[in-house]
Amino acid sequence: MDNNPQLGKSEELLKRIFFTILVLCIFRIVSQVPVPGIDSNALKAFFDENSGTALGMLNKFTGGALSRFSVLALGVMPYITSSIIFSLLTVSFPYFAEVQKEPDGHKKLTQWSRYFTVVLCLFQGFGLATFMEAQGSNVVLNPGAQFKFLAVISMTTGSMFVMWLGEQITERGIGNGISLIIFAGIAAGLPAGIRDTISFARSGEMKPMVLLIFLASIPAIFWIVIYLERALRKIPVQYAKRVVNNRVYGGQQAHLPVKLNISGVMPPIFASALMSFPTTIFSFAPESWGSVKRIFDQIQSMLIPGEMLYGVIFFGLNVFFAFFYAQIQFKTKDISESLQKNGGYIPGIRPGTKTAEFLDWIVARLTMFGGVYIGIICIVPFLMISFLNIPANIAMIMGGTSLLILVGVAIDTLGQIESFLISDRYNKIYKVRGKYSGARAKRF
Repeated sequence: MDNNPQLGKSEELLKRIFFTILVLCIFRIVSQVPVPGIDSNALKAFFDENSGTALGMLNKFTGGALSRFSVLALGVMPYITSSIIFSLLTVSFPYFAEVQKEPDGHKKLTQWSRYFTVVLCLFQGFGLATFMEAQGSNVVLNPGAQFKFLAVISMTTGSMFVMWLGEQITERGIGNGISLIIFAGIAAGLPAGIRDTISFARSGEMKPMVLLIFLASIPAIFWIVIYLERALRKIPVQYAKRVVNNRVYGGQQAHLPVKLNISGVMPPIFASALMSFPTTIFSFAPESWGSVKRIFDQIQSMLIPGEMLYGVIFFGLNVFFAFFYAQIQFKTKDISESLQKNGGYIPGIRPGTKTAEFLDWIVARLTMFGGVYIGIICIVPFLMISFLNIPANIAMIMGGTSLLILVGVAIDTLGQIESFLISDRYNKIYKVRGKYSGARAKRF
């Protein structure tokens, strides 16, 4: 903080940073509160055995709250899933698209998304409570309707609370609240990952060559992610000259920056949320279903990190959501209309529809490369599990998905801080110029 003199000049920025840290601390404290009726020791042993399953990945995004069966066990995943569903609805159904175009359409869709989040919390909470009961009486002390009711209400309330915390960070803090909460959850698991790595290395369970490859891959992934997250293509834009009140405006050259990874960290977050769904749905199947239950168990065993099917589906979902979210973030039609209204055009491209088509072509090429890059980075932990036999709890916490989210959220947050400082600097310049102009006017 002392190295940046601009930071001390902005009291509001300091308040926002302090507020963000305070909310993240509250999130970590509440995540330690368990749902009543759980044997914590038996639950820890169960998650140690299943760290390589989809539950292990979901536990990573909740910052270990799931392994403690905390009131925040569901985390922000129901809210993310609800946001995915309503985003798809606005693209697929004209009614929702029209609602979005209304003056208060965004607020209305956000409210509907919150209501549906409650429904998902009730559904997933009941499935998770049923799943825990199925593990035997050593995990749940008093199984039955009372435990399920208490667990569902606790986890639903906790999930809505953490959603509210994320919205407070976005509104009153700095950065994207939901992304920062996931960031905090992953960062909280890093010390445990380092401890387990040292423990496995000392015990000889991880061979020296494997340990060397693993340790070398972490800075390599960091460098690749940082380099590609900051990569962009600059599209030249020329502004036509205009004469207004005997003054000439425009005529300058500028550029339109298009990031290689327009969608940011959303694809792995969305993909992870959807991949956790089978565990919830299949947990409803009782043993009395016989062959159906066995089919469900077989499918679920194939959807384990490290299995080929899981890796292929997870890679495909990351590429799909890279394209999907890029269309939401970078609206080429709106950009082309804005350029046309301001007298701007891309050299060699006609304004209007042709500009939108050209931007679509650019975005599609960049997103294809960006989506493949995200997919490859996100399946690195599964490759480590399959080919290097690295323990799943270490590969999942310190692997590609975690590093991608950590770096992506950090870059986005630092970018917002930098924008805030630049805005603050220009405001002060304008104030000084205003005082100077006022003094000259009084002098003459």
